[in-house]
Amino acid sequence: MNPLHRELLDIALEAAREAGALLRDGRPADLGVAATKSSPVDVVTEMDTASEKLIVELISARRPDDGMLGEEGASRSGTTGVRWVFDPLDGTVNYLYGLPAWAVSIAAEVDGRAVVGVVAVPERGETFQAVVGDGAYRNGQRITCRPAPPLGQALVCTGFNYVQHVRDHQAEVVRALIPQVRDIRRGGAAAVDLCDVACGRLDAFYERGLHPWDMAAGVLIAREAGAVSGGRPGLEPSGELTVTAAPGVFEPLQGLLEDLGAWHD
Repeated sequence: MNPLHRELLDIALEAAREAGALLRDGRPADLGVAATKSSPVDVVTEMDTASEKLIVELISARRPDDGMLGEEGASRSGTTGVRWVFDPLDGTVNYLYGLPAWAVSIAAEVDGRAVVGVVAVPERGETFQAVVGDGAYRNGQRITCRPAPPLGQALVCTGFNYVQHVRDHQAEVVRALIPQVRDIRRGGAAAVDLCDVACGRLDAFYERGLHPWDMAAGVLIAREAGAVSGGRPGLEPSGELTVTAAPGVFEPLQGLLEDLGAWHD
């Protein structure tokens, strides 16, 4: 493995492990909403900010000149060509309600390209990791996505925006999509959903409105597990649309989502 990639992976694993332990073991019994973002149901808790603080301090101690982009406001340009993109608590609403599908997601980019991804899911006892060109792993065991079924037999996962008019259109897309697939799931944490595609628990995942920290690590892990990921036809995953699926499911699903207008409000 490239020595830089090994260094970045080791730091990402350490940060995800420590932040995950903080979130799992330090969750207050009376945890409540500390703030809201895009809408009254798009929440932040005190633990989101505590986790981000831990990640920033740990990475800064190891590599003080790297750039950073974190969901709760961490941002700096850096001078090394390395940028850390992380969600200190993906699935905040799940965490707030005591549901297990939440994660710490950390990616390292070199010159704008994700080369390392780690997603820790503490309540499931799982850590997913990938280094570009080296495959994807769950708890040290190599993982691959499921063999592709016909689209009509595919289990597809999605997520919903917190802004009402965007949610309304997303619901219309699901209404049109559900008769054409096996079923739809809504997990509530994009990083976890992407890893579930990677390890074969889902055939596909799509969502409009994701941010870089939601998908940087998970998309890399899914791709290294053999999945295909993109946005609208011919484009990379983006906030406009992210589609990730087993080869053979990806192409018809992407085309159907294009026809249904899943990329716009």
